[in-house]
Amino acid sequence: MSTEVRWTSADLEQFPDNGLRYEIIDGELYVAKQPNWYHQYASGRIFRHLDEWSEQSGLGMANQAPGLIFAEDDDVAPDLVWISHERLVTALHADGKLHSAPELVVEILSPGKRNRERDQQAKLDLYSRRGVQEYWIVDYEQRQVEIYRRDEAALKLRVTLFAPDELRSPLLPGFACSVSKLFSPRN
Repeated sequence: MSTEVRWTSADLEQFPDNGLRYEIIDGELYVAKQPNWYHQYASGRIFRHLDEWSEQSGLGMANQAPGLIFAEDDDVAPDLVWISHERLVTALHADGKLHSAPELVVEILSPGKRNRERDQQAKLDLYSRRGVQEYWIVDYEQRQVEIYRRDEAALKLRVTLFAPDELRSPLLPGFACSVSKLFSPRN
């Protein structure tokens, strides 16, 4: 008889602070290496645009890699989130982590099949189940952004944007950013 290990948030507290990212999705442990230059460049650029728009609009806040604990067996650190001020009041707990869904989650793909599967399948399913309104999957290698939006009870792919396109969202009135500005220049 085999028993499957179901990891929890309490288990995460026992891991060393060693530069690796530990996340739990549906009780399964995911471990990722420290992100590379291209990943972090895209993350920083998206954050900059979301943060500037947030300050101008006054509608909410963007943040990088916040702890997002949906349940003891669903504890992740998305690359970026945007959350309205109204939702932040109830989502942010005393531990400094979000405990309910922000409106927008952004993940930047890291190289490797397991990393891609985590973001394109496991996290898509998790964010869909937990009420995220919009999910952006950013692929710096392909220089594209997949936009998933809530349609009834699930996040569904609405559009894939490329360098010449402009990134906009109905969640963020007046927000616009050229996709080409999100990626590090290539040599």
